Amino acid sequence: MLTSALNILLSADPKSGGTIQLVMMGAIILVFWLFMIRPQAKKAKEQKKFVDNMEKGNKIVTIAGIHGTVNKVNEDGTIQLEVNPGSYLKIEKSAISMEWTAAINKPAADKK
Repeated sequence: MLTSALNILLSADPKSGGTIQLVMMGAIILVFWLFMIRPQAKKAKEQKKFVDNMEKGNKIVTIAGIHGTVNKVNEDGTIQLEVNPGSYLKIEKSAISMEWTAAINKPAADKK
């Protein structure tokens, strides 16, 4: 199918060069959207869902590499993170790393 469409475009009249350029520009934009914009938007949606489902007792890692346990989820977009027994930090929810948190929460059997 791709080769037949390409043959039609290449055999077109030289006077219709604008149409070919327009189709090629559309193809470039489509490829850019498929490989760049869509995956990034999907990842941002997953990160937002992960942060919104944060609750007390979850073990997390921040983007700065701080490990701790969620002690309290505040309404102002922050969490109270217990880094040591009795030692708390107040951090933004957006500072939680979804990838690193998933890595530390994997069972030991999966880490091989």
